Amino acid sequence: MATQDVHGLALSTASPQTAQAFNTTVSSYLANRADAPLRLRELLAVDPAFAPGHLLKGYFSMLSFNLASVPAAHTALDNARRLSAGGTRREQAHVAALAHWVAGDVDATLRAWEGILDEHPLDVLAFRLHHFLAFWYGRPEVMAKQADATFGQWAPELAGWPALLACRCFAHEEMGNYALAEAAGREAIALAPGDLWAAHGVAHVLEMQGRREEGIAWLATLEPHWEGGNNLKHHLWWHRGLYHFERREFAEVLALYDRRFRDLASPLTQIQPDLYIDVQNAASMLFRLERQGVDVADRWGELADKAEARIGDCLSAFTLPHWMMALTAAGRLDAAERMLEGMRAFAAAGVGTAAPLVRDTALPICEALMARAKGEPERACDLMRPALAGMYRLGGSHAQQDVLEQLFLDCAVRARRTGDIDALLARVSSRHPVPPRQRVGYANAVSRPN
Repeated sequence: MATQDVHGLALSTASPQTAQAFNTTVSSYLANRADAPLRLRELLAVDPAFAPGHLLKGYFSMLSFNLASVPAAHTALDNARRLSAGGTRREQAHVAALAHWVAGDVDATLRAWEGILDEHPLDVLAFRLHHFLAFWYGRPEVMAKQADATFGQWAPELAGWPALLACRCFAHEEMGNYALAEAAGREAIALAPGDLWAAHGVAHVLEMQGRREEGIAWLATLEPHWEGGNNLKHHLWWHRGLYHFERREFAEVLALYDRRFRDLASPLTQIQPDLYIDVQNAASMLFRLERQGVDVADRWGELADKAEARIGDCLSAFTLPHWMMALTAAGRLDAAERMLEGMRAFAAAGVGTAAPLVRDTALPICEALMARAKGEPERACDLMRPALAGMYRLGGSHAQQDVLEQLFLDCAVRARRTGDIDALLARVSSRHPVPPRQRVGYANAVSRPN
């Protein structure tokens, strides 16, 4: 006898307790709850021989984009493979997807989840993981295509409907389909006010359209529903910081930094002090602030400490420039050079989908940061310019990638490279609905004397 998941798909267990624990864990993951790891531990305690439990452990390990977590993912994969021998075809297909991910083959991983969804369109885990990985490898068109296909197969009474709407919102925001995105996100919030990903998707729409006052109000209204949320709520506070930044309310941005999205005393930060998204939030905001002449005091130091500890870890290509920002801003150029050497070694090994991304894009950007720190802005421009076209493949949203565009602009201004300045402003104008003259990071370059 088989029990079922939250959408009625068969699970290879006869135990209602095991199925309940599995569904609770998946639901926690979908809702971006901080207790998802705890729920997973409870699931494995209820049934240590349940293959999907080990599958989830492997997936959760890989979600951290942390090299130190990969051995745990390997062990979980071995256990899931062994225990799923008598399981469902769908579970075995998930094991194959995890194996591709652990091996670093993102294309094969995405194809495996797409194959699962072709046969089992209600598989909420395959859908949500596919959305996550497609995003962090710069494939908004893949996110949107899958979200639309899944939208046509699901129904509002399904448990995962708000999560689907949230994903559809964000995917279409990244594609520039702002009306569709906002409608989907607001519908998700109406159904589930605590859905962090839906709040996030609408926050992106408001950011891209320059609706800063609305954005502050949107997040402030929803914040009471975020109790128990994971680090994604840090990212939402970062978004609120962006709105205040564009209003030149820099003191408020620093207050949000210290009390919200980089609160070193918070339990979430203490559990995962170097989580990729938190590091991106912190480094990108400090970089923006310093460009505006804001004194950020010693805030770079703790980020640089964590960057040094992650030298050689290239699992998140988009995070690498943020690590390098911290090291160079803190004046730790020897450590920065070691990080560059680690990136070169990773790229030369050529293993997995990330290797060419690091070689062709992340590494030149990080080398440009080093040249900038050494007072060589001309060289920084020359290093970074070829990487601009493929930069989106590093992952990250338009709002997040913006800090890298500001980096190139900063180097071009320092080097007095008029052609580079104009090209970068034209690039930004084509990618962002708000003109550069109305954005803090670009206004000075637009109004510079000829």
